[in-house]
Amino acid sequence: MSDGPALLTPLRNPGTAPSQSPSRVTVSTVASYGVLGLPLAFVALPVYVHLPNLYAQQYGVPLAALGGVLLLSRSIDAVVDPWLGRWGDRLYRHSWRAVWLAALLLALAVALGFAALFFPPAAALSPMGLLVWVGAALTLSHLAYSGLGILHQAWAALQGGGGLAQSRWVAWREGFALVGVLLASALPALWGWGLTTALLVVMLALGLFAWQRTAQSAWTLDADADAQAQARLAASSLWQPWKYAGFRRLLTVFMLNGLASAVPATLVLFFVQDLLQAPKAMEPLFLGLYFAAGALSFPLWLKVIDRIGLLRTWATGMALSVLAFVSVVTLGAGDTIGFLVVCALSGMALGADLTVPGALLNQLIDRCGERGRTDGAFMGWWNLATKLNLALAAGLSLPLLGLWGYAPGRQDADAVLALGLAYGLLPCVFKLLAGLVLYAGLMRRPDLISGPDTAHPSA
Repeated sequence: MSDGPALLTPLRNPGTAPSQSPSRVTVSTVASYGVLGLPLAFVALPVYVHLPNLYAQQYGVPLAALGGVLLLSRSIDAVVDPWLGRWGDRLYRHSWRAVWLAALLLALAVALGFAALFFPPAAALSPMGLLVWVGAALTLSHLAYSGLGILHQAWAALQGGGGLAQSRWVAWREGFALVGVLLASALPALWGWGLTTALLVVMLALGLFAWQRTAQSAWTLDADADAQAQARLAASSLWQPWKYAGFRRLLTVFMLNGLASAVPATLVLFFVQDLLQAPKAMEPLFLGLYFAAGALSFPLWLKVIDRIGLLRTWATGMALSVLAFVSVVTLGAGDTIGFLVVCALSGMALGADLTVPGALLNQLIDRCGERGRTDGAFMGWWNLATKLNLALAAGLSLPLLGLWGYAPGRQDADAVLALGLAYGLLPCVFKLLAGLVLYAGLMRRPDLISGPDTAHPSA
């Protein structure tokens, strides 16, 4: 992305009047903001992809019990997210120093939780003790990850600038996130969990440093305006986002679409090992191709957004995803080339899923007049939906597969059929439902997202 006309404005203390005319935001500024997305995604992928497989295969934890622990931990995390969002709003109202200190502490907690998850004292724990350990470490990791992610996301929302501008902030953040996912998908198999954990710590430090330089240089403070903003914040409610019909409809689409992505993410390693029966060395290749296709598709999706808009771009991505996953039912043992095609197509669709929803949310916040007031509350509820998707995917799909006769390592016809249907067809059902709600709820009422009516709550 080249340095074209300024589409973005730097962060000011939200609610303050500009002390000077907006300075131009360069690509280096947007990129510096996005760097923290890399370690955040790096820590996220192993937790929801590698962790269930690791504890089921290496430590013999039953799928049903593991699914229950994952569901409980992610549900606790999800419920807390809106309050984390409001806490973030108050930090931003106070000072950048408060935000920065909180980010440092949360990053430390992320690193500690990650190390605890992948280096459990398994020999000293009973099966029940191991489940308790996993639950506690997961909860710490999830809460710290959520708090840091909300602070980071809210910073972009505070920039404003409209749909295309917001899509650029989100694209840079999610682009770095996909690089982190690529590393996280390959390095555990190549380096082991020790070096992988050490790299996470280094990347967290670099991401925080890059964000701090960008944010601090753009931060200004007007005491009178800040006092007024504090008063508005106190009067606003945690439930403020739900007053807007555009938010309710957008969140419904986001949850259905996210569930369609979370189910195959949870089951992919089981699918590769027991249905495809592919060599273990190919697992990083499948995951790497999926995320690489997503990262490489960002420039394409930005062009599509510029041409047809955010809503139609999202619908296009959903259609591409359905096309990819419906072909999964034709795959069997040894069909690795066919699955590589599925990974490439679904990875391209992932680019739209990562760019469009966040940009729509940030645009909605701006149009509702909530920028600088309740950005964190919007992000908190948004993250709650994300976590609920992951919780439902793990907490329902894993126990259901167990009830249907599948267990890790089983490759008989009935077990493989259940696994194939859960991995391939279930995501298509959720994607089609998401597309239907997108069309009926938002494409036919675009004013709820970007039109003049979004400045007021709507029933």
